[in-house]
Amino acid sequence: MKVAILQMAVAFGEPQKNIANLYRMAEDAMKSRPDVLLLPELWPVGFYPQPIRDYADPDGRQMRDTLAKLSNHYQVNIVGGTVANAIGKQVFNTCYVFDRNGQLAATYHKAHLFTPSGEAEDFEPGNSLVTVTLDGVKCGIAVCYDIRFPEFTRQLTLAGINVLFLPAAWPQTRLFHWQTLIRARAIENQIFIAACNEAGLGPHDTPLAGHSAIIDPWGEILTEAGEEECILQGNLRPAIRTQIKESMDVLADRRETLYLSKPKK
Repeated sequence: MKVAILQMAVAFGEPQKNIANLYRMAEDAMKSRPDVLLLPELWPVGFYPQPIRDYADPDGRQMRDTLAKLSNHYQVNIVGGTVANAIGKQVFNTCYVFDRNGQLAATYHKAHLFTPSGEAEDFEPGNSLVTVTLDGVKCGIAVCYDIRFPEFTRQLTLAGINVLFLPAAWPQTRLFHWQTLIRARAIENQIFIAACNEAGLGPHDTPLAGHSAIIDPWGEILTEAGEEECILQGNLRPAIRTQIKESMDVLADRRETLYLSKPKK
């Protein structure tokens, strides 16, 4: 599975400019014929202008249409980062996944909202874990802050995923956390992680970390970006995961009943 990560420098609060940039970057990325395009979190508007409801896409219609047309045009799977998605009176931070025919394959609402930034006051959390099969490969979806919760990724792994796609808008001040967490989640679950972060500036001119990366199940960095806008490409080879699990199958040595018990005083 060849993945192209679009590490976009998102224009804050300017969806039309960001859509145009998406088209430009997608056209460039498709020259190498990837199987999947991965976008960052809240790529249409950035993370995030307020009040977010003024920027939210009603039922995600415009962004779903944009991603569906792009997917169908290039015959490529798209893990569409996230969009501010207004459903009734609530706004969700939503990831849409499209298959090669431009059909909606999965919808995931970000479950863990970053309370220090007030995200939990402006967005509604999702309540479901989501997997999706792309070209015969079972994949999971997490968004940004979700990666700090190891139980989340473990449950997706137990559901059988081989790849975790991670859109994010992670700041430069916590770059060390970003790099550590994506490698840790890959190692402890023995899965590939394709992580797409934003580049450029966020709200209040906060520098975003960039450093999108693809990590293999051994924790090796297959490819990593710097801080600037770029397209990052990498090949996820299922045979690598099979070899690693055959040599050391961590999940097979789990003791689930022990983890459910209370520690003795």
